[in-house]
Amino acid sequence: MNVGFIGLGTMGAPMARNILNKGHRLVVSDVQPAAVASLTAAGARAASTPKEVAAASDFVITMLPDAPDVERVALGPDGIAAGIRAGSIYIDMSTIDPDTTRKVGEAIAAKGAAMIDSPVGKTADHAVAGTLTLMVGGAPEVIERCRPLLDCMGTDFFHCGTLGAGQTMKLINNLLATAVSEASIEALVTGTKSGLALDTMMSVLKTTMAWNNALAIALPKRPLTGDFNPGFMLKLAQKDCRLALAMTEKAGVHAPVGRAALASVDEGVRRGMQDDDVGVLLKLREEQAGVQVRAAR
Repeated sequence: MNVGFIGLGTMGAPMARNILNKGHRLVVSDVQPAAVASLTAAGARAASTPKEVAAASDFVITMLPDAPDVERVALGPDGIAAGIRAGSIYIDMSTIDPDTTRKVGEAIAAKGAAMIDSPVGKTADHAVAGTLTLMVGGAPEVIERCRPLLDCMGTDFFHCGTLGAGQTMKLINNLLATAVSEASIEALVTGTKSGLALDTMMSVLKTTMAWNNALAIALPKRPLTGDFNPGFMLKLAQKDCRLALAMTEKAGVHAPVGRAALASVDEGVRRGMQDDDVGVLLKLREEQAGVQVRAAR
């Protein structure tokens, strides 16, 4: 397949590389020349604008930081909509709000092309391994055409509904994940400050309704070893929680726990932790409590 990929950051670069490694022809674009150079060295072709990427591709993929970036890349004068061919498909794998997704989708449809949204779950390690979770929104027949590409990047596939439904699923997922992680961190730090051993807490929590994947996987993998290098940056968690809460407000749903989770993330960003892993909230609570919670090595 002729595939275009725009957005070669922490997640996008390994996703694009997996497409290339599966034998597809790839044209790439990014604001960082080094990211483009790395992919061209592996066999991709570079393009100077999103319009040029779209004109050369049957499938165009974006993996961008936020909704304004998607609008600019998709709808700008040199954007995807300006170059996309009739019959082609645009796949946005960014995490943005569903309203923007549907707005872009209308512009793409006006060009005789189609769009699906497929934000991803899990971490940069899973992006490298090609084992991401894919939350997909769009028409079934369009999605079916995209499956060979999506299967290059992920192993857990979920068709969530019409265009924008993937974004809705991703936002509620990330808001819940952030709230669960923060609550788990608060519990572990409080227990440690009160004299409990980490092993004891983990052993008890495994047997109760408090157990969750933050305790089982995310916290032991990095934060509880003292590693705060980004798998999923705190500033991206902030953006996702902000978008999710705007969505809950529009739906008329009160979300006091979600708002508390965003407040914790905002606190970490104000402390300069925005480029660290979201698990750096553990470090923030440790510093405030004057204790350190670490797994035995």
